[in-house]
Amino acid sequence: MSQVLSNFVRALRAQDVRVSISESVDAGRVAELVGFEDRQVLKDALSQVLAKTDDEKFAFNECFDQFFAFDQFKPPKPASNENDAEAESEQSADGEGQAGEEGEDQDGDGGESEGSGQPSDSGSALGSGGSGSDDRESAAEGSEASPDRDLTALLESGDDVELQGQLAAAGREVGADRIRLFTQRGLFTRRIMEAMGLDGLNETISQEQRSGTSAGEARADNLRELREAFRLEVRDYVERQLELYTANAGRQLREEVLSKINISNVDRRDFKLMQALVRKMAKRLLALNSRRKKKSRRGQLDVRRTIRQNIEYDGLMFDIAWKQTKVDRPKVVAICDVSGSVAQYATFLLMFLYSLTEVLPKVRAFAFSNQLGEVTDLFAEKKIEEAIAEALSVHGGGSTDYGQAFEDFEAIALDDIDHRTTVLILGDARSNFGDPRADILDKIHDRARRVLWLNPEGKTLWNTGDSEMKRLSPHCDRAVVCSSLNDLERIVSDILRTAV
Repeated sequence: MSQVLSNFVRALRAQDVRVSISESVDAGRVAELVGFEDRQVLKDALSQVLAKTDDEKFAFNECFDQFFAFDQFKPPKPASNENDAEAESEQSADGEGQAGEEGEDQDGDGGESEGSGQPSDSGSALGSGGSGSDDRESAAEGSEASPDRDLTALLESGDDVELQGQLAAAGREVGADRIRLFTQRGLFTRRIMEAMGLDGLNETISQEQRSGTSAGEARADNLRELREAFRLEVRDYVERQLELYTANAGRQLREEVLSKINISNVDRRDFKLMQALVRKMAKRLLALNSRRKKKSRRGQLDVRRTIRQNIEYDGLMFDIAWKQTKVDRPKVVAICDVSGSVAQYATFLLMFLYSLTEVLPKVRAFAFSNQLGEVTDLFAEKKIEEAIAEALSVHGGGSTDYGQAFEDFEAIALDDIDHRTTVLILGDARSNFGDPRADILDKIHDRARRVLWLNPEGKTLWNTGDSEMKRLSPHCDRAVVCSSLNDLERIVSDILRTAV
């Protein structure tokens, strides 16, 4: 059952439910504690461990119902009356027909000996990903252990419970949970049927066909119908596996591509998806920064605290104290160039800046093309689309003048910068051959904890044309290329991890 839970966790992750390794271990302990007898109790218990938000709980409920579903097989088509009468007359007159009838009875008895019955609503955890009841699990394990499955007897017995159990076992045997592409349906359908004994079924059909009797032909026709019906059931099972484990594969692939490519190459129709990516990035950064503010640094002994804490033990070191470093949320001042030279980047830089203000409460945001203005309150009061549009309308569109922007910043916010402040500058440093006022940037660098310059252009373009990176970068702690969302996330994560 551990394999079934592991597959269920993988299905949840495919549905955008974040499940860590420790939460997977907790899910195993919960399942061991509550058992698999009551489906609803198991569902509620696992939901408490694996689903955190309302969206995740909704996705969990749908995934659980789909994964642990028990779909009854379609009943086989009844034989026609003419075939029945013809088979009876042939069997009564021909000894070979009687032998064939005895073989059918033996097959039927073998199928009935496995036991039949319908799964109860409360006790069934059998799904497309695995079996839940103890009886069906042991039957599946037994079918996995036997290399030659008698698919003919199983189909003729009409035992849906046993057939479902062996189908789930064969699916695990061939790795159906690893299906990734829609074009793999036929491959996995064939593999499952072969694992369940398709060759033996085909051989039986051929033998009955070659017998030359009406009873043999009737049985061959019936087995062909059963085989086709079973093939459709196996195909449905494979499609359910595909839906479970690749529900968001296409969107996830698209998101992965968008997070890595240059922002200037992103199509406008992907704007909504980029917004969702930036929000996800903000949530990850928030989770990173929500850790305890005091983080122990194991391996560095705090001798003084250790001695004080062990005075009551006459100096015996029972209670060891380790040195600690205080991790607090940083103060960030962000200056964003929204001029025409970075028009392709400006929207996404402001989107990132907006998300940064959501993650870090101590953020002051500024935008400029020539004259600089603060947009912190704008981002706090309006939705992202409205805030970005207004920031571009008020501060964007003009010719770039870094010198004027730094002068405005000196007048507005230089006194608020201290040793705890990180200054982020987002721009291409192209100042239309004007004085970039590197002296003001030097003042900012002297006051701030650090100054980071994020340039959307590649380094090969730095210092070409009107680029002033050669004059401005010496007054920065780091000047890096930042042209994709992955670059933005990596840099902000570094700010959060090293903040004091």
